[in-house]
Amino acid sequence: MRFAAVLLGVLAALLPAAGQARAEEPVRIIAFGDFGVGGDHQRSFAEGVRKFEARNRADLLVTLGDNDYTESPAAFRANWESSYGWWTRRRQVAVAGVLGNHDVKVEGGTYQFRSLSMPGRYYRRRLGPVELFLLDSNRIDARQTSWLARALRASGARWKIAVFHHPAFACGGYRSHPEVVARWLPLFERHRVVLALSGHDHNYQRFAPRRGVRHVVQGGAASNLYAPQACPAGYPRRLRALREHGFLYLSIRSGRLDGWAVWPDGRRRDHFVLRG
Repeated sequence: MRFAAVLLGVLAALLPAAGQARAEEPVRIIAFGDFGVGGDHQRSFAEGVRKFEARNRADLLVTLGDNDYTESPAAFRANWESSYGWWTRRRQVAVAGVLGNHDVKVEGGTYQFRSLSMPGRYYRRRLGPVELFLLDSNRIDARQTSWLARALRASGARWKIAVFHHPAFACGGYRSHPEVVARWLPLFERHRVVLALSGHDHNYQRFAPRRGVRHVVQGGAASNLYAPQACPAGYPRRLRALREHGFLYLSIRSGRLDGWAVWPDGRRRDHFVLRG
């Protein structure tokens, strides 16, 4: 009897009190693009990410393309290891990459697959209530688009996030990618993708939702930045534009997504909230 009483006491201590729900642990993601220049800039930027992540833990590092400007597989692997090896050594499933236009110049970018935990040119990654659809915007062919339609239709995730290099909307060094707009945006809108993340334009831009999809560009890991320009007619309204180095930090719970644009020194420059 005494043993049973002690056991019940231990179990009661481990369980939350009546009427108190256990706090939900968020899914946390760091994302940035256009970083693969190597040298001091890449290492300095990565050190900023490392220090921020030490204080603001993340579950996944997402690269938004142009992971390598050197056009050398050996240089890419050395640069990645010297910059982000701390991340990959510490985690089991910690990186998800997509390919940019510079990445596919050599071997179609396949030399990056192992370092960036990419099973192929396009794939899915699920973390709790979040599912990421990681796409190759260098080659928007019928096969990939059909795969995307099936994957979005089959997904039961509360938060669907599309990740690709060439933005649907950008007003800086680049403008809209016409094939993304024509072939993928209707799928995002139909299947309730809430967030589309891209790089390519070397800055940070955040747009008002268009038919439920919020578009964010974060190419702020680049060494050379592009000045934001006025947006053409027909674009969703741009809410924030920063010609600054930085990365994106997302914290996602079942009913709420918080996103921040973060400087390499850890200061937060922009904040947005999406409700699930």
